[in-house]
This record gives sequence, C-alpha cells and structure tokens, in this order.
Amino acid sequence: MKPPATFETPRLRLRPPDADDAAAIFMTWAQDATVSRYTNWRPHRSLDETRVFLHYCAEGWEHGGPFNWVIALPENGPPIGTIELRPQGHRLEMGYVLARSWWGRGFMTEVARGLVEWALAQPEVHRVWAVCDVENTASARVLEKVGMEREGKLRRWASHPNVSVAPRDCWCYARVKATA
Repeated sequence: MKPPATFETPRLRLRPPDADDAAAIFMTWAQDATVSRYTNWRPHRSLDETRVFLHYCAEGWEHGGPFNWVIALPENGPPIGTIELRPQGHRLEMGYVLARSWWGRGFMTEVARGLVEWALAQPEVHRVWAVCDVENTASARVLEKVGMEREGKLRRWASHPNVSVAPRDCWCYARVKATA
C-alpha cells in the first residue's frame, strides 16, 4: 500500500517533505522543546539534524514507509507540522507534530481525521492506531476527536527523552474498520 503523495483538507494541504523545507521545519518546530516534549526525539540543535530527518522521510517514500507528509497552508504555504503513517501489515500507526503557533485551531484534528478516513477506506487496512504519553492530554483529545477509542494503557511503552530517560506509560488509541 502506497498512499497518495498529496492530500487536501478544507484548510490544509499535505505533501511529502523535501530538502527545501529544512530551514522552515527547523525554525518552526523541530528545535522547539515544547513541541517535542512528548516525542521520541530531542529538539534539533542544528539544521543538519533537520536534514537527517528529511532524508529519513525521503527514504520512507522510496521504500514503502513510513510515509511522512508536511502539513502546510494552501497555495504553497509554509510547513506548520508533519504527520506520519507507518504500515504494519493490516495496521497503520500514526504519529504527528504541529508547530506551537498553530495549536488550538483544530488543524491536527482535521489532518488526522482525513488520513484515518482515507486509510480505513483501503481494502487492506483494518486498523489505524496511535499512542500518546499519558500526560499528553492534547494529543489524546485529537485522537478521540478523529474517532479513535482508548484501548488501554501500555505500561513503560515509549521513550520520551524530553520528559524522562525511562520508558513512559502511554495510552493506546485505535479506530478499526467495521466488520461486515
């Protein structure tokens, strides 16, 4: 399964990141400790670290995943975040990040909803899932708004090095394809 390179939502456009996005991504969110608080990566200290991320994104598109999109405003607007789908057989795992200056406007909910709807319409996809740190209430709310159900707590599931060196508890959310 290879998703479309671009998606349109009512207010946003998703497209694969490219090398020209490095400076905007670095300045807008990759170096922001608040944005990266609950991620599995530390804030980027240099533009070169952002370039490494963009190389990872390009390789995903070439090799069947993971698939990353830049979230941008229409008409070639600047990148304001990224969202990723990681294929796992009949499942897709989702992760995302949004620049702090764009929080609270429903953008991530809009984008995540669009990708979840698209994914579950694919014949081979039966589950879209995501995890978030138990303290990341904003991300939990996004997942709930896109129709995912909280399935339970995964104890010591993920490393969030900006919070703790020890693996942290996460909520597991999923939306599954209705059975016939």
